Amino acid sequence: MTSSDHLLDLIRSTPEIDLLLRTSFGFDIGRKHQGEGLKLASGAPLEPIAGEFAGGAYFLCAEQDGRRPVVFASSDGEGGLIADDLADALEIIIGLEWRDCLGFSGGGDVEVMQVSAQHLERYLARNNPEIDKERAHAASALSLRVVPVADLVIRLWEAASRTEPGYVVTDEDGEAYDPPFGVYSEPRHGGWR
Repeated sequence: MTSSDHLLDLIRSTPEIDLLLRTSFGFDIGRKHQGEGLKLASGAPLEPIAGEFAGGAYFLCAEQDGRRPVVFASSDGEGGLIADDLADALEIIIGLEWRDCLGFSGGGDVEVMQVSAQHLERYLARNNPEIDKERAHAASALSLRVVPVADLVIRLWEAASRTEPGYVVTDEDGEAYDPPFGVYSEPRHGGWR
């Protein structure tokens, strides 16, 4: 059994953690049907493992050096590599508002991502005062680390920067998804408040 299989089995067999991942972190193994028909531009298949409430999907890629990289594809047609294996991906998913961090990256500038991550953390703490406890609980239950946000941003940036050429997501017609980095450095209407 691979470490990815072990983590997915652990989530399936622990309803409390499954619920927490689904509701607080947007990782829902019950929605693994989302993203069917997507593959890598190389033609390599993707194994759907989870979806999220906005219609995006998480996939495992073929094993490389004993690890199975994780790709995300949004329902808006953006996609790419987020981590080198499921454990790393879950640490990012649990510890960082990663989608918005990529979205407000100024086209892939790690310094802009760091600033965005700090703003997003403040918003998250205001809207969910229990987020630190939820993160610690999920990480502990899955034998993962709680990694500082700044370190997670670097890991996410490094992975997303390697999307091309090997991890470009395509649809059933062979159309490539947009790269994971958004062009904006902050929200357009009102900026970071």
